[in-house]
Amino acid sequence: MTILEMLQQSAILTLLGMTIVFAFLWLMIICVNAVGKAVHALGLDKDVQPLKTETPKNANGAVSPEITAAITAAVLEYRKKEQDYYE
Repeated sequence: MTILEMLQQSAILTLLGMTIVFAFLWLMIICVNAVGKAVHALGLDKDVQPLKTETPKNANGAVSPEITAAITAAVLEYRKKEQDYYE
């Protein structure tokens, strides 16, 4: 096999490989677009509204002292454990 024949074979294999990759990418783009249209047609692309949770408040609109005390105690306990961990 001469150098010229090897170069010709290399060029053919290169073109064949590039064609296969291009065809695969083209097919993948078509599939992604089709799935996107199907999802939109089925209405599955709607945003889900998050649940609104409200902090319990007393009659004047302030957070109850019990909840404030519980949060404060939890934060202090967390800080105490973290401080003990690093000592």
